[in-house]
Amino acid sequence: MEAQYIRRYHKHEPKENQCTSEFVKHIKAPVDLVWSLVRRFDQPQRYKPFVSRCVMQGDLNIGSLRQVNVKSGLPATTSTERLELLNDEEHILGIRIIGGDHRLKNYSSIITVHPEMIDGRPGTLVIESFVVDVPEGNTTDETCYFVKALLNCNLKSLADVSERMAMQDRARLVNQI
Repeated sequence: MEAQYIRRYHKHEPKENQCTSEFVKHIKAPVDLVWSLVRRFDQPQRYKPFVSRCVMQGDLNIGSLRQVNVKSGLPATTSTERLELLNDEEHILGIRIIGGDHRLKNYSSIITVHPEMIDGRPGTLVIESFVVDVPEGNTTDETCYFVKALLNCNLKSLADVSERMAMQDRARLVNQI
């Protein structure tokens, strides 16, 4: 199924000086719960560990902008990002970085979430893909490695937050019985 979803939703056409890749994460939490976190373009700090603050410009509509402040430790302090795609029916979020003090030029990403069963319980398959310019002085491999490391941290945090919330929901249900 992963390959099928990647072919359907994660079509990037990199130019000569760009790299692209995708990252897959299986999360032991229902798709609606995971999507409730992912779809919040206005609150990436709910699960992205390197985001300290997010200020929206406009509503939560296609074309809306957010100014993200990045925690220290990364080679950046701000990023300006535009919401490119938000589809609640198919669980697709697309963003494009349009400014900031970092080296991720012409970066865009698509994240999709899909229901699956994990150990007999409702779970979620999350796929995030990206395309970005390779900065002067870097190789394609170095650039992809750096972006994939960021995505890995973000998706691991998404899994941790989602799975914790799912456990709390199950505990509440048990306590109500």
